[in-house]
Amino acid sequence: MSDRRGAPESYQNPLVERYASREMSRIFSPAHKFSTWRRLWLALAEAQHELGLEIPESALRAMRERLDVIDLDRAAELERRLRHDVMAHVHHFGEVAPEARAIIHLGATSAYVTDNTELIQHREALELVRRRVVSVIAALAGFARRYRDLPTLGYTHFQPAQPTTVGKRATLWIQDLLLDLEELEHRISTLRFRGIRGTTGTEASFLELFEGDHEKVRALNRRVAEKMGFDRLYAVTGQTYTRKSDYAFLSTLAGIAASASKFANDIRLLQHLKEIEEPFETEQIGSSAMAYKRNPMRTERMNALARHVIVLTMDPAFTAATQWLERTLDDSANRRIAIPEAYLATDATLLLWHNVSAGLVVRRHVIRRHLEEELPFMATEAILMQAVRRGGDRQELHERIRRHSVAAAERVKEEGLENDLAARIAADEAFGLTADTVAEILDPARHVGRAPEQVDVFLAEEVAPVLERYAAESEVPELRA
Repeated sequence: MSDRRGAPESYQNPLVERYASREMSRIFSPAHKFSTWRRLWLALAEAQHELGLEIPESALRAMRERLDVIDLDRAAELERRLRHDVMAHVHHFGEVAPEARAIIHLGATSAYVTDNTELIQHREALELVRRRVVSVIAALAGFARRYRDLPTLGYTHFQPAQPTTVGKRATLWIQDLLLDLEELEHRISTLRFRGIRGTTGTEASFLELFEGDHEKVRALNRRVAEKMGFDRLYAVTGQTYTRKSDYAFLSTLAGIAASASKFANDIRLLQHLKEIEEPFETEQIGSSAMAYKRNPMRTERMNALARHVIVLTMDPAFTAATQWLERTLDDSANRRIAIPEAYLATDATLLLWHNVSAGLVVRRHVIRRHLEEELPFMATEAILMQAVRRGGDRQELHERIRRHSVAAAERVKEEGLENDLAARIAADEAFGLTADTVAEILDPARHVGRAPEQVDVFLAEEVAPVLERYAAESEVPELRA
């Protein structure tokens, strides 16, 4: 006999159970969805009443008073009988607000509540994602400012290259996020409402209700949109709003996921080098087998979740591409899964990103050691110029540096010894440089170019205005798992 107390017997979505915030989960919850349906029915009835249809005040009052009296079990029971989710909730609303039974959903088709609710969910979810992005930018800005002038080895092709600073590297991550924020702002500002278009988008049923008055139908569209907080409508629709919009919204999320994945990969590489590490809790276990390990599990999870978001863009792309004429229903089941999961996974990724950014551990001595191991090779041009200024022959010195560099590299690679290029050059009388002069030339701060100043200008001119603009949305989100 098994004892599985507390273990669910059905599949649980990890995005909801483990990773995403409760706030994002709420946006796509049945309770929020069906509550929004009712608000849309109320907005429609109010606007119809205001434009002269015979909608009794008692009906409107009943709808307002019982707006949130929703029994999901009863609605599910009705759906099993009617085989239609929207009509199940129309009937249930009529049961709890019988005075309004006759006018609920008047002239509308199912897409009136489903599509407009989904656009509201897109808006709320995009606004939450925007808050998350701003929080990450704020955390990374603090990190960039703190390490603006800490020299570190730069890498191209993951091979040692010209030095940069830890803070300058962080600005590259922030810049990607600023571009993502611009895209988010564009999507939110241009997000439209479907409105009351009818079965094939012609508004025929509403034109019938208003006895052929086209202006009243147009006014009905505008009023309902305004009541639901929208100032723009799609100019035309079929039964549904164009599914290209879903593709645009999820592509924006994929852009954020790409930025997050780039950051996570960088941190994983740096953690391998032991230069920078993601935060590690006091009692955290890195490996079940190897107790000494500090695996980069948060950035690895960021990569995993970001990959899911990027791949999910294929769903709305195919859905938009394969819709027939005014609409087909092969979009519905796919969208129920793809759209919420894209937002939930993006939310979870950004929660992780903020947590990691706010707690990055910088190993200064390791960074310095790696830099000192490679810097003599990179400083050879500066050494050559200094020696030439002192009367040396450039061609002869260039050849001497080449030979010394080859010998030093061989010593490092074949014998595992330290880089002695600086000592070789100081000992070579042809250069006329003392050990102190060579050491001065090898000061890492001399080789980072304008990196510290670039950090200062970037934070002041690009980041500060954004953080000021969204100061009211600044927060420290909580990581769930």
